[in-house]
Amino acid sequence: MKVGIIGLGLIGGSLGRTIVSRTKDEVYAFDISKKAMLDGKLLSAYHHELNEQNIGEMDILILSLYPNALESALNEYCPKLKNGCIVMDCCGNKRRVVKQMKELSQSYPALEFISAHPMAGREFSGVRHSTATLFDRASMILVPVKADLRKVAFIKEYSLILGFGTVVITTAEKHDEIIAFTSQLAHLVSSSYIKSDTAAQFMGFSAGSFRDMTRVARLSPEMWAQLTIDNADFLVNEIDSIVNSLTEYKNALKKGDIDEMKKLLADGNEKKLISEKMRRGTL
Repeated sequence: MKVGIIGLGLIGGSLGRTIVSRTKDEVYAFDISKKAMLDGKLLSAYHHELNEQNIGEMDILILSLYPNALESALNEYCPKLKNGCIVMDCCGNKRRVVKQMKELSQSYPALEFISAHPMAGREFSGVRHSTATLFDRASMILVPVKADLRKVAFIKEYSLILGFGTVVITTAEKHDEIIAFTSQLAHLVSSSYIKSDTAAQFMGFSAGSFRDMTRVARLSPEMWAQLTIDNADFLVNEIDSIVNSLTEYKNALKKGDIDEMKKLLADGNEKKLISEKMRRGTL
């Protein structure tokens, strides 16, 4: 099988390295950055350069691009693909790309469209930080747009071969609603937390809590600005929710109300225990 990857960043590069190391498939890649292409070649993220001469041979085309670049890329590459090619993206939001894929499926009915979101990452970006194990035990989210059920089943099985531990099939709306909480809110909270004036004095006074809270404050401002603005409606709701919760803690502190503080902390502790049981499938 021939797999094309457009965009050799952390995710695209890691997908390439994983496919190269764990399958016998041929990987073709393209990135506008010559440095990324060189680094990707040295890291065995692909076998061949993806170009105008071979793009029509791809069985799968994966676009691992920022949201604002994805739209034009889909319009550019879909006319060049062979019948039956599976077109996938790796974007962190789904409603906009799924809407476009539905429109493109009308013009290119012989293509298969499946929107994907590999739920894995690091606080570093670029192909130089990619790994062949990034997706081990991670979740792959799939939003079938216009695809034969057999193709969806194939991509699910292929994801497991690449090391993903779970494959979730959902809708674009549900994806964006939940991702606003599980991913995007966490990045904004971390970014806000590290802006405290006290943060400059952390040396010698911090341990795991500080590291965990600040890890995802290190990010790509360009990408995360696009993702958060694109999902603003759901994300604003989540921000309102956490502001309300923090206000409850603040009010208890101002009143010196230890019973209320115990109640609030116990409630948070219980919800964390429940989430852990859900994660382990023991609830």
